[in-house]
Parts: sequence; structure tokens; C-alpha cells
Amino acid sequence: MKKVILTYALPDEGMEILKDKVEVIIANEGDPNKFIDKMKEASGIILRFGTMTKSAIENATHLEFISIVSAGFDHIDVATATKYGIPVLVGAGANARSVAEHTIGLLIAVNRKIVPGHFATISGIGWQDKNPDKSFELYEKTIGIIGLGSIGKLVGTIAEGLGMKVIGYDPYITKEEVEKLGWTYYADYKDMLKIADVLTVHVPILPDTVNLITMEHLKLMKKNAIVLNTARGGIINENDLADALNQEIIAGAGIDVFEKEPVPVDAKILHAKNIVYTPHCAAMTREAISNMTKMCANAALAILNGEKWPYVADPKVYNHPRWKK
Repeated sequence: MKKVILTYALPDEGMEILKDKVEVIIANEGDPNKFIDKMKEASGIILRFGTMTKSAIENATHLEFISIVSAGFDHIDVATATKYGIPVLVGAGANARSVAEHTIGLLIAVNRKIVPGHFATISGIGWQDKNPDKSFELYEKTIGIIGLGSIGKLVGTIAEGLGMKVIGYDPYITKEEVEKLGWTYYADYKDMLKIADVLTVHVPILPDTVNLITMEHLKLMKKNAIVLNTARGGIINENDLADALNQEIIAGAGIDVFEKEPVPVDAKILHAKNIVYTPHCAAMTREAISNMTKMCANAALAILNGEKWPYVADPKVYNHPRWKK
């Protein structure tokens, strides 16, 4: 029976899938470099929490897969894994609904000043400070979505249900596919920024998406625009966003992810005006965790059975000689 290491035990539904099919070793540690001896014997590793560095991958000489309870994979050295033919199995789409709902929740919280309103009510001043010019109805306003994968599409669908107009940019999706959804396609996201009342990003953090939105881009937007990021920190330049808010270049922001997590308490972004923060928890619902848990466990078993699991960080991994046998 092949050995599979779990950095931490999975929720019950995941453990049940693995039961009697593999020998499970629970490390209770997120850094595989701290249990190298176990890694050398493992056929795979499932990361509920943790990282996978170049050295950890190279020291795991029998490794057949890396499975993660997450849709994002910036904590994994994917390039090294691909070099050795080790697929990084991701929970693509498993948390989409939860992240999409959280995104719209941030939009409403920012736009309707719910957080400051809460504290103003407690302090007794909320009854006097009710300026209608600070908020707008979402009906017939335009939401611009960068990244029209499973999350971006759900955000668009929910926004459409609120009566919003949806416009989108995604270099991997055709104009015809976007227009089939009834939305407007933009080949250049800079053009989209000029029109959007709300901007939300739903792309992975990659070399070409770092600083995708900077001050240059924020200056293209309307003064009453709202910017949202529930994808990954670094896609929107944090310092530029803070400056844009403090200088009233845009009106507000809702942020769930940060360039460094936990975010340092002295970070400029934490001292910006008109912003609502959450601690990278958009995917933290019972349903999303259950979906991702079952997906990563089933993916692990599929790889051990010689199947090519479709949801991987880098599809080129299957071009490796070990997959041509």
C-alpha cells in the first residue's frame, strides 16, 4: 500500500475517501523540510496547510503528486514539480461560489458603509451621519471583471442578478464566449477600467499578473469607483491602492488578500480610507472546504491509479517522460 503524507488531517469526508486505499501519515506540520525522512518514502503529499519548496520536492524521491486543499498554488514550487513530472493537483472551482459570494458581500459592505455605520451606531453618532452621496444603488451600475474563470463568472452572474451590467476581460476566453453570457467583452482591460463603477480581479498570481493594477490604472477609473480583490495579494499594488484611496482617486475598496500574510500592522494598506478588510477568508465556508477536501483526496487516488487528473497547476506536467509510459 502506497504512503501518502498529510501535513494535517483532512476533514472527515476526505479521510473517508483515503481510508483503506493508501497508508496515511499525518505530519501535523506544514513544512515538509522538517519531515524529510517521511517524504523520502511517500508516494504523495496532501497539503491542508503548508508549503512545498524546491528542496522538499527534490528530496522526495518517490513523489507522484502534490495535492492541495486550495484553488491557489502560489505556496507551491510548481516549476520544480513540473520538471520532475509531479502534478500539482488543485481544487479548481471547488470554492468558487463561496469566493464569489464573499466578493459581492465586500462590494455591498464598502458601498453602503456598513462597517463604519456599525461603529457609528454603537457610538451614537450614526443617526446624524447619513450622507446619501456616499453610496449608490448597484442597479444598472457596471461591474468590470478581470478573470472570467469559475469565480469570475459566478461573480458576474450574482451581479447580474442585482441588476448590474457586466463587462469582462480574460486573455484566455474569446469574445464570443463572453458575449454568449450576455456580457460585454474587452480585449484591453485598461479600456474597461474607464467604464467600470466596480472593478474585481479573479486571476492567479503569476509573473504577468503581479501589479496588474497600479496607480496608472487606478487613475483611469471613475472617482466614485470601488475596487475589490479576493484573488491574491500583489495583483493590485497595495501601496498604490492605499494612495488612490487617501487621495480620493477612487472611492473605496474591499480586500481579502494581501502581499504579505498575515499583513503587518504598519502596512500602508491598513491605514487607507474607505476600505473593508477580511483576513483571506473568502473561501472559508463549510461547503467550500468540503468540496476542496473531497476533490484533493479523489485527485490523489486518481494519480496513484495512473490517471491524468485534469485540474493541475501546470498541464505541461503530463508531457514529462514519466507520463508517457
